[in-house]
Amino acid sequence: MESTIAGHPSYIYTGGKPLDPALPARAPAIVFIHGAAQDHSCWSQQSRWFAHHGHATLAPDLPGHGRSGGAPLATVAAIADWIVALLDAVGLERALLVGHSMGSLAALDAAARYPERVSGLALIGASVPMPVSDALLDAAENNEAKAMAMINAWSHSPRGLMGGNAVPGMWMFGANRRLMERQPRGVIGNDLAACNAYAGGAAAAAAVCAARCPALIVAGSRDLMTPARNTRLLAEMLPHARIATLPGAGHAMMTEQPDALLDALIGFSRG
Repeated sequence: MESTIAGHPSYIYTGGKPLDPALPARAPAIVFIHGAAQDHSCWSQQSRWFAHHGHATLAPDLPGHGRSGGAPLATVAAIADWIVALLDAVGLERALLVGHSMGSLAALDAAARYPERVSGLALIGASVPMPVSDALLDAAENNEAKAMAMINAWSHSPRGLMGGNAVPGMWMFGANRRLMERQPRGVIGNDLAACNAYAGGAAAAAAVCAARCPALIVAGSRDLMTPARNTRLLAEMLPHARIATLPGAGHAMMTEQPDALLDALIGFSRG
């Protein structure tokens, strides 16, 4: 579906089901927030399952990504504000926010500043803070192809780099590279800079903890982008959160271990 949000056309994937704002009366609405240089398609399996099991499901292309217009948002806080504007645009009062990487920061920030709009929080491949190396920032600014190659190599486990897709004939490494390549020029640099600059994570986590917002942290044991030590620090900030570790998974958990990730999200959504 398409909607106008903050004055720009925005594409929102609804999992193959028409959006029904009445559904949250029976099951929580869910918003999937993609990471840097990605779009809604990274959530294809997870979003479809929830849409076909009674949940109002939204997987938007963030501004300047995929099929959405406007410029990419330069800060994590701006992305969080946009997510709440999305809820307003489609007539949803509250939703469970599921964010990956950059999207996890936006979900955390939204839950902290708009607690009345967030029924739960699932942080996938998350780190607070989320520093980006100088080498990667430089490549994103001056050599996007190099930056994409670096991210792709660091986002997949050794098995993911060699193949290992649950769907025969599909190549995770190549598909993720193509997904990044189809984003407009400048998006990758914008997104990585936003992650690197976000300094409000600890305060946001404290607010989420104080509000007792239900939270889930999902980590890949072979994640090099947001490694296990970062996950442990985030867990200390959110001591009430559930922790799910996917053995052998890298940062690209949605494709490397889609069923295990889905199982974690289903269990969390059911309380």
